Amino acid sequence: MIFNIEYETMPREALEAIQLRRLQATLNRVYATVPFYQKKFEEAGITPSEIRSLADIQKIPFTTKQDLRDNYPFGMFAVPMDNVVRIHASSGTTGKPTVVGYTARDIGTWSELMARSLSAGGATRGDIIHNAYGYGLFTGGLGVHYGAEKLGASIIPVSGGNTKRQIIIMKDFGPTILTATPSYTLHLAEVAEEMGVSFKDLKFKYGIFGAEPWSESMRQEIENKLKIIAVDIYGLSEVMGPGVAIECHEAKAGLHIYEDHFIAEIIDPKTGKALPYGETGELVFTSITKEAFPVIRYRTRDISALNPEPCICGRSHVRMKRVSGRTDDMLIIRGVNVFPSQIESVLMQIDEVEPHYQLVVDRKDNLDTLSVLVEVGEHLFSDEVRNLQNLEKKISKDIKEILGVSAAVKLVEPKTIVRSEGKAIRVIDNRKL
Repeated sequence: MIFNIEYETMPREALEAIQLRRLQATLNRVYATVPFYQKKFEEAGITPSEIRSLADIQKIPFTTKQDLRDNYPFGMFAVPMDNVVRIHASSGTTGKPTVVGYTARDIGTWSELMARSLSAGGATRGDIIHNAYGYGLFTGGLGVHYGAEKLGASIIPVSGGNTKRQIIIMKDFGPTILTATPSYTLHLAEVAEEMGVSFKDLKFKYGIFGAEPWSESMRQEIENKLKIIAVDIYGLSEVMGPGVAIECHEAKAGLHIYEDHFIAEIIDPKTGKALPYGETGELVFTSITKEAFPVIRYRTRDISALNPEPCICGRSHVRMKRVSGRTDDMLIIRGVNVFPSQIESVLMQIDEVEPHYQLVVDRKDNLDTLSVLVEVGEHLFSDEVRNLQNLEKKISKDIKEILGVSAAVKLVEPKTIVRSEGKAIRVIDNRKL
């Protein structure tokens, strides 16, 4: 089902006309109300009136996460605080949190886009949605919640944590749609198995997962363990929250970006130069309908590519390739670029290990080292030491052959790698200490 047929299937020419009109209005407003953007424009020697086509957007300087932190907390807001009805913020684990605001109209827009997203992911008015995204300053939980209400579905606002209780609720309430991070979803499956609960006996049909990069192999793992169709959703709080883009359950071949609200670009992360459709680079977003907190050419650090080809579902908006990693999560090990998702893809091909792993990067004698900690199945850990050592060597060899980087693989006992209710902590980089 397509929630908003008029806009989601709009012909390209009409869509681009709307984009340009909304872009120009947004630029005029931020130039007049946000000192940061006025200064940026003046330093670049341009004014909003010079943006006469969508291609002209490349004349505008980028906005970065550091810019948001430098204007902490409310310096990037484009409306007075008495018009702001909601404030969200990032965790701030790598610096000051990024703070985002919403007007009442922004909340309405977000709800609409999340209703579109849930619909694309298989949800209907008659479904019960088990929402295991965290509620609070993180945008995930409330984004799904408002979208479900807009769609008219029933919502269980269970949030993250209390995993055994969640399994009981799944049995008793009979939810049909699951929303969570991929890593927490696998943890749910693990706990359900411990409790003697089989997902094949539950009523789930679709799962909508995001908030962290995950591989196609992990999708297959989730679908096999939970007996559902799993789709990828994308968003980030700086642009809006979840619901910027989502896969349709019919194709699962790229995430439809809601281009009537966002302009997407792919750039070379080193040079900043715009790249054509199909080429892989860094995603850049401009919000063109946000009132409280519009962002102009925001560098997401997410690695993707854009595909303009029509989709079998009937939606006409450009699709983004699922995020393979982040430029700031990318590890450079002795000159080789490595993303955690690439390691994950290797591990998911090996039946003897569980989908729980952690990468530890260190520097010894001025050389970078990579260690991969990965859990083995309970039935294997009691196996002979020689067999475990052979498995470690096999995994290390596979990583070397596929990624071109040497890694010391260490198999660890089941359930020893810390589980997360939200985004999984995949990398510990001791070089930064």
